[in-house]
Amino acid sequence: MTSHETRTRKMFEVSGTWTALVTPFTRDGSVDEPAVRRLARRQIDEGVHFLVPCGTTGESPTLTHEEHLRVVELVLEEARGRAPVLAGAGGYNTEEVAHLARELEDLGVQGILSVTPYYNKPTQDGLVRHYERIASHTALPIVLYNVPGRTGCNIEPRTVARLATIPTVVGVKEASGNMTQMCEVVRLVPDAFIVLSGDDALTLPLMAVGGRGIISVASNVVPGPMVAMVEAAERGDFEAARAGHKRLMRLMLVNFVESNPIPVKSAMAMLGLLEENYRLPMVPPSESSRVKIGEALRELGIGAPAAT
Repeated sequence: MTSHETRTRKMFEVSGTWTALVTPFTRDGSVDEPAVRRLARRQIDEGVHFLVPCGTTGESPTLTHEEHLRVVELVLEEARGRAPVLAGAGGYNTEEVAHLARELEDLGVQGILSVTPYYNKPTQDGLVRHYERIASHTALPIVLYNVPGRTGCNIEPRTVARLATIPTVVGVKEASGNMTQMCEVVRLVPDAFIVLSGDDALTLPLMAVGGRGIISVASNVVPGPMVAMVEAAERGDFEAARAGHKRLMRLMLVNFVESNPIPVKSAMAMLGLLEENYRLPMVPPSESSRVKIGEALRELGIGAPAAT
């Protein structure tokens, strides 16, 4: 391993808040490039540890190949080394994912987040071969993304441990929602392998058993408070971490009152951070959901007053 590769891997051993960035669109449906830049700067200014563009929170399945690369390029230009960039590169076509990973490496990202193949439901051996193939195409660190509720495919703990033997597979975003499974992953992988929560509300419980942070949806809205909660947990100040968790819990939950990223984009629009535009099949939230989102923001003291 070269000295550069060693330094890059070391950066993935740091606990933190990694924001799964939304992708802002204009009213005509195109990528809102100024908003991409503005949102990336906001995250950096508030101390987020990693930027994660073009994951599923970024509506990556609806982005063209060119748009995907362009969004990552914009985030890299804003980051300018101030925060590492972990770009999304996942899907059900192994060869396409491997090719995309190579292109992202050429752009200069620090690593990739690779969701499991969805719909085709590979076996555990198929998952190992899928990630081995991606790793053979890029020297970038790879963070696995396990979200069986969205993909129909679960990376079992012993499979995560097998994948951890691949030198460039450095971590996993665990979004199974199964705390027993998450604890088992932490138990089975090497100490240097970083286990991140994929659910904001489970960040603190996971860190209590050895997890290292969160790839967060909520930090799109409240980056600073999410950073503060994770950093408190990392330094062992669980009293402060619990207080932050309690304060943010309603927002964490309301972000999934409808399919992600519908609620978080709606919340961001309420705060004037972006125009509330989606790409089909994503659509705006129902009125009842919108009320709940507004209430969660007001509870944090950041929303507009309720209509009277």
